[in-house]
Amino acid sequence: MEFTKYMKYIFVSGGVISGLGKGIAVSSIALLLKSAGYKVAPIKMDPYLNVDAGTMNPIEHGEVFVLDDGTETDQDLGHYERFLNESLNKTNIATQGQIYLSVIQKERNLEYDGECVDVVTYITKEIVKRIKDAGRANNADIVVIEIGGTTGEYQNILFLEANRLMKLKDPQDVIHVHITYLPIPASIGEMKSKPAQMSVRDLNAVGIQPEIILARAAKPLDASRIKKLSFSTGLEPEDIISAPDMDSIYKVPIIFDSQNLKNRLLAKLGLKPQQKDLKDWKEFVSKIDVAKKAVKIAIVGKYFSTGDFTLADSYISVIEAVKHAAWTQGFKPEITWLDSGKVLDNVEVLRKFQGVIVPGGFGSRDIEGKIATIKYCREQNIPYFGLCYGMQLAVVEYARNVLGLDKAHTTEIDPETKYPVIHIMPDQQKKMLNREYGGTMRLGAWECKLKIDTLVYKLYKNFPLYASRFPLISERHRHRFEFNNDFLKKFLDGKMEVAGTSPDGKLVEVIELKDHPFFVGTQFHPELKSRPLSPHPLFVGFVKAASSISVK
Repeated sequence: MEFTKYMKYIFVSGGVISGLGKGIAVSSIALLLKSAGYKVAPIKMDPYLNVDAGTMNPIEHGEVFVLDDGTETDQDLGHYERFLNESLNKTNIATQGQIYLSVIQKERNLEYDGECVDVVTYITKEIVKRIKDAGRANNADIVVIEIGGTTGEYQNILFLEANRLMKLKDPQDVIHVHITYLPIPASIGEMKSKPAQMSVRDLNAVGIQPEIILARAAKPLDASRIKKLSFSTGLEPEDIISAPDMDSIYKVPIIFDSQNLKNRLLAKLGLKPQQKDLKDWKEFVSKIDVAKKAVKIAIVGKYFSTGDFTLADSYISVIEAVKHAAWTQGFKPEITWLDSGKVLDNVEVLRKFQGVIVPGGFGSRDIEGKIATIKYCREQNIPYFGLCYGMQLAVVEYARNVLGLDKAHTTEIDPETKYPVIHIMPDQQKKMLNREYGGTMRLGAWECKLKIDTLVYKLYKNFPLYASRFPLISERHRHRFEFNNDFLKKFLDGKMEVAGTSPDGKLVEVIELKDHPFFVGTQFHPELKSRPLSPHPLFVGFVKAASSISVK
């Protein structure tokens, strides 16, 4: 088995429990290494047999994050992009489903020359290939590999075996960072290190000794805990990094840097820091604590409730985009998640918010609650931002209540509606009839031509990131249904403006209302391109408009 020379690799695993923040840790490590002058390629090794995240339930798995090339990925790719301030591609994600599928396809094509194809050899080789491909495709000096799930889970054993083999081949080029958990049981009141010790022992059992431990806990580790972990794991105390709970994920790289993590990683890889720093990142983070004036935003959706719990991960990019826009303007975002079904019963609950977002989604559940939300925002002059489905439903609401097209709808919900103001793209209809759902939507970055002198045009014009081909912009999509141009003239005769279309003018991409503080709907997902160091202009405009609204 051959491995790339002169490229370094950092594997990152988690232990004890899931949800420790491996994605944030990998993002932070990548940012720190970038700040030292190196080109970094993160890659998520996802243990699921799904080929991609497109068919996964957002409540169970979290947001589906779409890349420029149309790859539907795990939400951790969003964190990678936001921290690195870079766009990634399909090489930065590898699910176990992709890996097995690739090996099986090669076997069917006789690419293994009739050999007996076993799991350990060929699946492991394919994992290593994916890691190398990510490094090469991104021209990386260092590849940071996140192993999904936790150490000790059966489905992760082959990822760990790939790690072991790479370390065996090139020990100076491969290191392992293990994230573990130190609980503080309420009945005891003392931080306990035994789960962390056992987690490292699980790694040792498969032939891996971590070089760095990131010790997650509610509070910073004390000297006693560090000493105990050092003794039990065989690591130097300096290689045990305290990772306490933080009030913002964007502070994690700074807390790691304060403990010399960057230099410890580089030293173990035989590298030296170059002339770079975290200045821009620290300037952004400094705005978080000084922002005092609240801006109250409601996100009205259906992917929040699961039993007695509310999950924000379904819309994590939307939430982060609001934060980026608010903090950089000096506002403290107060975000409330509202179940659209409950809003239908009491739409007046929206009165206490300065701005409302209806994000993307699919299906009929609680759709009338979203439409009622949009109607209220339109009539009461509350800043409204509709993302994908939120744009489509804004079209439905306007058709019904302004244009008088009674019971107008999207054919996704009512295929027999008399007024199908939103309809499925013709090439998608055949796939839907054949139950071909995975990877069949309009996906990835598509160009949009903005209409001069619209609000949306003015917002984009002020941001250098979009200046190169302006008024052409590029945004990411994930949908099957589109605005029905048969009704376009009726909409344009009213107060609705088409602020952006596909370059050929055939697809409506952005709508806005005239004479409203902010009423914008986008067929694309602008939240997927918002970064801490480059907030998205539409979210900046939305937050600015919301901040001017007075509520009690």
